[in-house]
Amino acid sequence: MVTKKVFLCLAFCSLSLASIVNAQKWTETKEGDISSVSNPNGQKLGYSTTSGVKILTVDGLAFKDLNKNGQLDKYEDWRLPVDARAKDLASKMTVEQIAGLMLYSGHQAIPANPRGFGAATYNGKAFAESGAKASDLTDQQKTFLAKDNLRHVLVTTVLSPEAAANWSNNVQAFVEGLGLGIPANNSSDPRNSAVANTEYNIGGGGKISMWPEALGLAATFDPALVQQFGNIAAKEYRALGIATALSPQVDLGTEPRWSRINGTFGEDPQLSADMARAYIDGFQTSTGANEIKDGWGYNSVNAMVKHWPGGGPEEGGRDAHFAYGKFAVYPGNNLQQQIIPFVNGAFKLTGKTKMASALMPYYTISYKQDKKNGENVGNGYSSYLVTDLLRKKYNYDGVVCTDWLVTATEGKTPDVFLGKSWGMENKTVAERHYKVLMAGVDQFGGNNDAGPVLEVYQMGVKEHGEPFMRARFEQSAVRLLRNIFQVGLFENPYVMPQESKNEVGKPEYMTAGYNAQLKSIVLLKNEEKVLPLQKGKTVYIPKRFTPSGKDFFGNTTPEKSEDPVNAEMAKKYFNVTDDPAKADYAIVFVRSPNGGVGYDKTDREKGGNGYVPISLQYGLYTAEQAREHSIAAGDPVIDPTINDRSYKGKSVTSSNVADLKAIQDTKAAMNGKPVIVVVEASKPMIFAEFEKEVNGIAVGFGIQHQAMFDILSGAAEPSGLLPVQMPANMTTVEKQFEDVPHDMECYVDSEGNTYDFAYGLNWKGVISDARTAKYKKSKSKQSRVATAKTTKL
Repeated sequence: MVTKKVFLCLAFCSLSLASIVNAQKWTETKEGDISSVSNPNGQKLGYSTTSGVKILTVDGLAFKDLNKNGQLDKYEDWRLPVDARAKDLASKMTVEQIAGLMLYSGHQAIPANPRGFGAATYNGKAFAESGAKASDLTDQQKTFLAKDNLRHVLVTTVLSPEAAANWSNNVQAFVEGLGLGIPANNSSDPRNSAVANTEYNIGGGGKISMWPEALGLAATFDPALVQQFGNIAAKEYRALGIATALSPQVDLGTEPRWSRINGTFGEDPQLSADMARAYIDGFQTSTGANEIKDGWGYNSVNAMVKHWPGGGPEEGGRDAHFAYGKFAVYPGNNLQQQIIPFVNGAFKLTGKTKMASALMPYYTISYKQDKKNGENVGNGYSSYLVTDLLRKKYNYDGVVCTDWLVTATEGKTPDVFLGKSWGMENKTVAERHYKVLMAGVDQFGGNNDAGPVLEVYQMGVKEHGEPFMRARFEQSAVRLLRNIFQVGLFENPYVMPQESKNEVGKPEYMTAGYNAQLKSIVLLKNEEKVLPLQKGKTVYIPKRFTPSGKDFFGNTTPEKSEDPVNAEMAKKYFNVTDDPAKADYAIVFVRSPNGGVGYDKTDREKGGNGYVPISLQYGLYTAEQAREHSIAAGDPVIDPTINDRSYKGKSVTSSNVADLKAIQDTKAAMNGKPVIVVVEASKPMIFAEFEKEVNGIAVGFGIQHQAMFDILSGAAEPSGLLPVQMPANMTTVEKQFEDVPHDMECYVDSEGNTYDFAYGLNWKGVISDARTAKYKKSKSKQSRVATAKTTKL
């Protein structure tokens, strides 16, 4: 028989043991509305005191009670593996919540634009009239976060790092108080581009570190430098509240006329794979105290590699943002090389995160590449490309997100920038969403509205039954949640604005970016060692004339005449004069020829098919050697009568032909004195139009002018190499295959140098080093593979 005294003892002992087990070991501090909780040898937590979230103490450790049920759920337990947490949370989510998780917002500026692209309001008013702070949420953001359960937000321009940090905190506090407390996974397109006319000062900070664009990074032929970029950019992103990068763009630049080639790592599969691997390792890897597990942590940024299976082989160079460029073609039967940067780069990382955590297919219809179903649909609609090839053959289980507005309806003419539902043009919006989901895709880029996704669920239930459709939704939910868990957002999604201000654009980051710019500059010609320019000499820099025209989105741009560089900056390097007669040298700054987009509405109005050449030269070009008939054509809705997109025999002149005239006029005005041409390059070009008339040529890919002046003046030595071939003429451009690298006749200059892949000069002459040995060998191998493929045609 147990006495009352024993019962009391047992009860007391149990209470004492429970007290010991649950004794609080964590500490808490507050800054404004943000509370920070430190766990000994555990995760640091952050929560908003306005969200209603409380802290649970279990085993003496702190956990966030995100769903406010007073108990520790698996998904709230930071001690458990990411996949276990993701699966638990997915099972608890309603269909509406999963549908919201599948959305990816349209472009969000901080503060929002009052009109036009991405326009939004604050309490019904434009920002300037509202009295709101830049960091406040817009009416539209509150709606899609609360009503549509959206949790993936694409951030574009920001007023300042502090404004971005405060806005991010406001978003996180808002969603933390909703439902299951799922944090927002904010993202960004590349945002570390150089501003050409800004000045770099040693030891000086900036708004964000500035690096060459991707083609410039490729020109360094230095993967270690690219990994350094990824590591620095990731820290800056996280300081801005950004946890996903919509990059890198690893499409092969095998079609030299494509407008997006400047965002690639060039045309070589091996170089692109190496750069992709380094870039993603840099972005995704956290180390030391910032690592949570398996390389993921608080300095990690999910990399969304794009664009599967390679968006480069656009027929005629026309881009798939528009209906006129919807087709990628493979005259060289060379899809396999197009995917090398993915399967040998993005999916085979050196770091512990192993592979890119997200992926984006391109808009294009990869024409006649579906070997199973024979479908010609946009890549995001293709079950062959996404499920059979990507998921099954290459075992990719990361997030797959469509490119933006894939499910939206196209414009009334091929040149209108609207929806890009290629291959599904005559289907409804809901049918397009259903096709995407059933193809194996997880997320809908540029869609703030959950309505079509909920309609998709009902369509799936009708066709396959509710258990199947619920499982399909949860499958995508787990993938999407994994990327939020592994970067620590569930534990602490908040950033400290003052720390963000100090981190973004800190001096050592600015220095690293500037040094990368110097290493990316390619010297093509240096006749009689005219470079570096002698100190104390006088230079003439002619103005740049830009005629009125249209930008990428079809907006009218005004005519202007201006200094091509910051005059005060130039004076820090040289004596500068406006009179060529007084100059010892001339430096002419030009841009790559802007040879059009490949479609002209005027041609269509005159009875033509609307398709015209894209030129890589400045002067008049007539496409006499173009294909007699296009490989692909057709639009069942807006252009059903056009079955051939050939432009043979048609002519085009680049809109910036004035750049060529500036070179010619300067050559004449200098009366035999040296002329140096600096090309601000965005794609390959024809140098035959002017090379023989000038003494030096240097090329930069998205850099500050100051970096170019450091090269021209001898403050730094050029070391960059061409990441793409420079064609001898437009005939070789027409004859090359859109899907094959290294298949053009390259230009040979008056010095006997060939402007081929991996060519560049330093002060001693043609560069020959470990980089050229490695990648020229790779080029030879890739060319043999491509030749073998095309021989079979």
